Amino acid sequence: MAGEKEKKKKINYSSAWAEARKIIWNARWRLLFGSALMLISRLAGMVLPASTKYIGDEVFTNRNFGLVKWIALAIGISTLIQAATGFALSQILGVAAQLAISNMRMRVQQHIERLPISYFDSTQSGQLISRIMNDAEGIRNLVGTGLGQILGSLVTAVIAIGVLFYLNWQLTMATIIVLLIFGGALMYAFKVLRPIFRERGEITAQVTGRLGESLGGIRIVKAYTAEKREALSFARGAHRLFRNVAKSITGVSAISSFSSVVIGAVAVVMIIIGGNAIQEGTMTLGDFLMYISFTFLLAMPVIELTSIGTQITEALAGLDRIREVMSMTTEDEEDIAKKPLPTVKGTIDFENVEFEYDKGVPVLKGVSFHSEAGTTTALVGSSGSGKSTILSLVLNFIQPTDGVIRIDGKDLQTVRLRDYRRHLGVVLQDNFLFDGTILENIRFANPEANLGKIKEVCRIANADEFIEKFPN
Repeated sequence: MAGEKEKKKKINYSSAWAEARKIIWNARWRLLFGSALMLISRLAGMVLPASTKYIGDEVFTNRNFGLVKWIALAIGISTLIQAATGFALSQILGVAAQLAISNMRMRVQQHIERLPISYFDSTQSGQLISRIMNDAEGIRNLVGTGLGQILGSLVTAVIAIGVLFYLNWQLTMATIIVLLIFGGALMYAFKVLRPIFRERGEITAQVTGRLGESLGGIRIVKAYTAEKREALSFARGAHRLFRNVAKSITGVSAISSFSSVVIGAVAVVMIIIGGNAIQEGTMTLGDFLMYISFTFLLAMPVIELTSIGTQITEALAGLDRIREVMSMTTEDEEDIAKKPLPTVKGTIDFENVEFEYDKGVPVLKGVSFHSEAGTTTALVGSSGSGKSTILSLVLNFIQPTDGVIRIDGKDLQTVRLRDYRRHLGVVLQDNFLFDGTILENIRFANPEANLGKIKEVCRIANADEFIEKFPN
């Protein structure tokens, strides 16, 4: 069982990476342009640390003070370039990230709306809202400044290492060994943190779902004075979320603290080996100042990778959850293999229909009846006798466990749901109204219906009298 669970986890993770690659590919041109700007910004950022060699050797050692204004001018220009590219990056990659988030939310919402009713019966609406709105948020770290910063950090690190090797290869080798140890620890930490972030998304969805039910059924809560019980239920969920967040904060803090230790270790190695090199005359004061500057330039990408890597790990955890939903078969996908139904007269036949919500506990058993088109059929029975279940079967919200339901002589399971439901009009036992006017709610199934048709429908439903009493 443990092996199967681990295998399932790996499949989910590979799916998340596949989705991430797809998102990145769709935003590839913005990312390429952003990466170019990031490269320009990072190269401009190297002017200041590179100038330390000339300040140390030429200005202070050789007393060439005329060079100061040119160094200052170069630093000023590089600062302006960094500012301009930084603003452009926020506009280009920031917009790309928000566009990707919006597209993902629309894809997930459209997919969820087309899932079978059975999925909604077993899943809280708050959980679905959380998947649509919250899980997509992390995408900004894939196509926004996050991925660009990773590329920029790698470029900066490579150039910095090249300069450091040029200045003192022995010292640089020692520095790289320390950084490799840190990199291995970082990979392990991200592997541990990813399930925690994934669990956080699931807890958030559960808490949101329960809260939505509690607020939606506030009349029932108050009628049975269950406010304290609901508060306790929410408190348990909030505490679970707190423990998860605390665990992730501990992990992220440990990574940050370890990175500080690594930077300190690099500084110690640099001072010891670099000090000896100056004493032996193999490095000048300017070389040492430049080495210190480029070492810090190398340390900054390490710190950035720690932060951004955590964010991308969180984004992939959200994509894991999104992929779970997106892999489910929709009613539209099932309709492809079914026959079209251009017209419906309305004759309904139940032939030995059986249905059970829980296996082994039948709700309907051997139900058969004929309802001719144009006639009225009344289903009479006590509460729980199966009247609502029969209506759900007619609407094809649920499918019979056994037996056949026919519409105009055709097996309902063999015709396209979209064609069939287009001909239906339904008033459910528990009515639901969208936020808006009465007119907008009546027109919901057919937004193009004119006022004359709407009034005729209201008259047939005996709803025209009380509707006319409402103002406006």
